[in-house]
Amino acid sequence: MSGTSAPVPPGRSPAVALAVLCGATLMIILDGTIVTVALPAMQRDLGFSPAGLTWVMNAYMLAFGGLLLLAGRLGDLLGRKRMLLAGLALFTAASLACGLSGGPGSLIAARFAQGAGAAMVSAVSLGMIVGLYAQPRERARAIGVYSFVGAAGASVGLVLGGVLTQALSWHWIFFVNLPVGAAAGLAGLRVLPAAERRGGALRGNADALGALLITSGLMTGVYALIGTARYGWGSARTLGFAAAAAVLIGGFVLREATAARPLLRLGVLASRRVSGANLAQALVIAAAFGFQVLIVLYLQRVLHYSPAGAGLGLLPAALVIGMVSLGATARLTARFGERAVLLAGLALVAAALAGLTGLPAAGSYAVHVLAPVLAFGVGGGLMLPALAALGMSDATPADAGVVSGLFNTTQQVGAAIGVALLSTLAAGRSGQLSQAGLTTAAALTGGYRLAFAVGAGLAAAAFGVAATVLRPQRGGPQPAGDPEPAPAAGTGAGAGARSR
Repeated sequence: MSGTSAPVPPGRSPAVALAVLCGATLMIILDGTIVTVALPAMQRDLGFSPAGLTWVMNAYMLAFGGLLLLAGRLGDLLGRKRMLLAGLALFTAASLACGLSGGPGSLIAARFAQGAGAAMVSAVSLGMIVGLYAQPRERARAIGVYSFVGAAGASVGLVLGGVLTQALSWHWIFFVNLPVGAAAGLAGLRVLPAAERRGGALRGNADALGALLITSGLMTGVYALIGTARYGWGSARTLGFAAAAAVLIGGFVLREATAARPLLRLGVLASRRVSGANLAQALVIAAAFGFQVLIVLYLQRVLHYSPAGAGLGLLPAALVIGMVSLGATARLTARFGERAVLLAGLALVAAALAGLTGLPAAGSYAVHVLAPVLAFGVGGGLMLPALAALGMSDATPADAGVVSGLFNTTQQVGAAIGVALLSTLAAGRSGQLSQAGLTTAAALTGGYRLAFAVGAGLAAAAFGVAATVLRPQRGGPQPAGDPEPAPAAGTGAGAGARSR
């Protein structure tokens, strides 16, 4: 990571600064999923189309993932504390705009601004935490706390979103950020270290063109995916937008290969561990985030749960992820290594999603949903820290920031693609079954079954990548035995990305 953090202000404990950073990160991660259980209410109140509704989530995740690398670069140039506080201010103001939105367009635009603020905060948080702790053991403990916040935050957001939507209204899932963001910003001014800045002119160093190309390319690709529900996979419209996305992403790759100071130095992808961990993460996060969205919709639309009840249905997953990631994963990794733990976690996630392919239209949470949710929680608690460790294991001090930024970008992009793909498949299949004369509950369930089957396939593909690409190098170092592991990247289940 470039640059170092200055000491915390006199009389302030690093633990206080860590608490502020974790609190800000928790708010950011929660907002990736807190809207999920409120989507039906937003659709009723604002008149969203089924395809347009997915943009409430995707606008946030794509802005988040697409701008992470640029935000990290700006943090290096302008100072990490300054970038974090500016991000908090933007996120808080955008939350107010979300809550006051009166139509689909204004809400999607405000969600994009929220994602930009989230990228600014997340891109520098981990680097600031690393700078707070000089001792390897204390640093590892702090990163473990930070990783737990990310791992549990996505599922907790589902619970909190349900409670707020049912007790008040969907507007309050955004208004709740106002006091939290203001408190985090004021506390950050007092207790966070003033990070050193690399300096230099922004022009020629920030690579805004690279950020524009990758963000617009990803949004165009997701737009093409979502449009397939209405226009079909082989339509001229779908193929046209897919081609445009390919051109934009190809332009980003060309830009990064030729720019003097690229956002992403393509040479880092030569590492088998870096490229393999990012590919495995993209696949399994797509499956995991799609699962979180669709199981909540199944509980609400098929089993007729309230928003709060649907959110609470995923609370067991959040609790198990926390217990496993903070308790068992470190001991299992020390004994068996990251790869073995990762494979076990991926196998459990795939099995959990496969278990949901038999959901009935008149099912029971205790009989048909609880066991897969628990299996998903155990699998997530095992795989997320292992993925982060493997993804960072080949990073050098010079590359740690860009590798972490890449890992976190992959996390957000995978989540956005997973939501778009699985939601589109579910909607398309449900429409076909409804036209065939099935009841609404049966048609919806048929769509969710297909989506869960595809999600299980994505998780199985991630298992295949981990088993083949992430094989231990003969005669190479064993990451499980490293006395001082490289700083881990974010570990939220699609939840949240942290870099630098």
